[in-house]
Amino acid sequence: MKLQKSGSKTFRNIKNSGIAALLLGAAILVFGCENDIEKIKAFSSPENLPVLEAYDFTTTFTDSGQIRYTLKTPKLLRFENEGKAFHEFPDGMEIIQYDAKGKVVSSLTADYAKQFLKEQRWEAKNNVVATNEQGDTLKTEHLIWEEKEKKIHSEEFVEIIREDGVYTGIGLTADESLQHWRIGKLKGIAYFEVDNKTNKTGRPVTKPDLKNKKDRPFEKPLQLER
Repeated sequence: MKLQKSGSKTFRNIKNSGIAALLLGAAILVFGCENDIEKIKAFSSPENLPVLEAYDFTTTFTDSGQIRYTLKTPKLLRFENEGKAFHEFPDGMEIIQYDAKGKVVSSLTADYAKQFLKEQRWEAKNNVVATNEQGDTLKTEHLIWEEKEKKIHSEEFVEIIREDGVYTGIGLTADESLQHWRIGKLKGIAYFEVDNKTNKTGRPVTKPDLKNKKDRPFEKPLQLER
């Protein structure tokens, strides 16, 4: 997958020796009263500093010349530690996925995220919200996106909101477009009546009896299909 960058960007190479000297001086001022050399070394170590910063950053991910994802973030940091490179989004980010025709098929937003480049894995935390083209919405506090395998999963509390009801539980496995999903430990289902003529959600209907197998939609393991 080829990475192309566009939009408004501001980059800073903080390996510059002058900036490093200023940071070291600041560390001495902060920790000098404690006379803690180890803390000063940890603060000024290049391994703890990003090699790149970007602000108001927008980029596109393409596959065979077609735009498949767009990424927007207020702040991007790139780290390269011991040969491992990752991007950090401390102020949050938004990713939108497109199909081959350029139609939006899913989106993901979070208040904090990391992208592990070699592993092709994303980790999103805090107010994570994912949607698909049907309007289904997933909410959780921690979500992993395995980009190479085209799957998402979570071990935390999840809530899936659909036009026919709300599903809650602990743990989730799904395809990246949120078309097929399975909640690990289902906690509850609240069904809604839907007016097929207006496609509007009505009042809640009776909660299903989870002891009855016919009312347990996740009784069998889900087979993810692509």
